[in-house]
Amino acid sequence: MWWKNAVIYELYVDKFAENFAGLSEKLGYLKSLGINCVHILPHYPSPMVDDGYDVSDYKSVRAELGTIEDFEKFTKSAHGLGIKIIVDLVLNHASINHPLFIEASRDKNALSRNLFLWSDTGKEYASAINSFPHLKPKNWIYNKITRDYYFSTFYPEQADFNWANPKVLVFFLDVMEFWVSRGADGFRLDAVSHLVKKEGTNSKGLPVVHEILKQLRTHIDKNFPDVILLAEVHDDISKMKSYFGAGDECHLVYNFYLNERMWLALKRDDKSTFEKALAASASMPGNSAWANFLRSYDEISMSTLEPSEVNEVADYFDPAKKFRFRSYIAMRQGSMFKGDKEKTLEAFGWLFEAPGAHVIYYGDEIGLENADILAGEDARKTVRGYFDWPRAEKEMRNKASLWNSLKDLISVSAVK
Repeated sequence: MWWKNAVIYELYVDKFAENFAGLSEKLGYLKSLGINCVHILPHYPSPMVDDGYDVSDYKSVRAELGTIEDFEKFTKSAHGLGIKIIVDLVLNHASINHPLFIEASRDKNALSRNLFLWSDTGKEYASAINSFPHLKPKNWIYNKITRDYYFSTFYPEQADFNWANPKVLVFFLDVMEFWVSRGADGFRLDAVSHLVKKEGTNSKGLPVVHEILKQLRTHIDKNFPDVILLAEVHDDISKMKSYFGAGDECHLVYNFYLNERMWLALKRDDKSTFEKALAASASMPGNSAWANFLRSYDEISMSTLEPSEVNEVADYFDPAKKFRFRSYIAMRQGSMFKGDKEKTLEAFGWLFEAPGAHVIYYGDEIGLENADILAGEDARKTVRGYFDWPRAEKEMRNKASLWNSLKDLISVSAVK
């Protein structure tokens, strides 16, 4: 079970190393830090409305990142160094530029029509979560060609799949086999709790979602027993634990519950809040583990905290309200701690106390700060800036640097 205590480095290929050929050359840097798994954020062809989470081709590589052959050379090089590879699998939606959706949007009788959700009125699923109300008033988006509506939980340019259609599962099983055959060791399942829509509910975390995950897991276990599923599920702790199933759903689940309380504890300088969350995270199937993290490509969402606690954390780290996304904050640790190495190391120390896998977001090991964004831009883009290689090289040469201190921390945690 290589994944149970993996040290996962999450990165955008272009922001970190320009392309897959460049990423192959940077593997030594990751190996030296102590990384044994790389999570590749979306590498698929995409209009990039949502930084790659609007996929227009699930079986290719975005041109600026290279080719399928470059991806295969990269995974082969990584495996030679003992580094596993996780890729994103965007199950909930595709770009409206995906050929299947283009076909469906032009003809009500198209074979691909039923792969997506449509409505003549745009009134169904009225209680479903609208994740981006600041971008669209409701989840139904009008399609001028067929004069009806398609469903979109996130960006209007992302059309939700119809998981009530068994052909959607077949489609994604084929996609998974494609990438496993090219070196993928795991899949991060994006927004997995949103897959199924049901009238009269908020269409999040419905029981049938777990049935879908069991089918994915059964297929993986039967055909690729070393390949793993990592679920992105943001909910209360008991609901997140349910995505392990009885050890027959996801191998790893991100621990958002612990993450939120870690930031609250760091703000208050009160470790007991973190320790209580750690205790609440215990007990799960033996062949399961949490993926613990401090930061990611997204905002620091604090939906399971009390509103007063959300404001407490957000106002402390972002007093000028410069980096808000909805009511939360999109900030890197380097900006949150204002370059304070000791405070950053304290946060990393707590992270590695948590049992399970540990995720490091690219650049946090060198104290990278928020990037500049244009007025009105998605605030999350501020944590998706380019890696600073001159800074990294300087950090590596300095024995007392954040980079070397984290390297030592990873090394010690590996022998526990």
